[in-house]
Amino acid sequence: MNWPWRPAGVLFDMDGVLTANNAFHRRAWQEVAAELLDLQLTEHDLDTKVDGGRNPEILERLTGQVPDETLLRTFHDAKEGRYRDLARGALREVTGLAAYLDALQDRDIPFALVTSGDAVNVAFALEALGLQSRFTVRVLGEDVTRGKPDPEPFVLGAARLGLDPRTCLAHEDAVNGVRSAVGAGCRVVALSTTAPSHVLLEAGAERSVPDFRGWPEWLA
Repeated sequence: MNWPWRPAGVLFDMDGVLTANNAFHRRAWQEVAAELLDLQLTEHDLDTKVDGGRNPEILERLTGQVPDETLLRTFHDAKEGRYRDLARGALREVTGLAAYLDALQDRDIPFALVTSGDAVNVAFALEALGLQSRFTVRVLGEDVTRGKPDPEPFVLGAARLGLDPRTCLAHEDAVNGVRSAVGAGCRVVALSTTAPSHVLLEAGAERSVPDFRGWPEWLA
């Protein structure tokens, strides 16, 4: 399908899409995994097992075991707290995002947040970016039983907009996120803020762009 195109709705991941913050998440994962799990995470681990998913699934991929509730809560609180400490005062929106959201609103195209983040991290990021009132429709990590790369988050995001995911455009930055959106039937334009463009395209993204500059002109 060619561009320009008018999607029925647009589904945005948060980390790495609204803000290029995954360096903070990655550092937090490395520090807390070393401290609590005695795991030294490599860049390959971060690329293939960590980016684009919920903590329960990530911990299972890293350890080969389903984490019990005590470990999961301890790790989650430590890792996400460390992330917020690292990111506090440093979050900026991806270039062109505000103009893109304005263009969607001008065209009456609804949009939603579809993230693996929890309510605390979502509030933290949206407040820092001044986007609390713009993303009123949200799917968080705790809203689904199967996180990315399973299609469930994007299926639910489209449903909350009252739409078929096959009519929606999704923006992701990680391989697992791209696979989730593609599996739901969305067309995907990925942002190369976290993974290289060729990796995102191989995962199923239709296009890969560095930011949102020029996007209003891409919409029919």
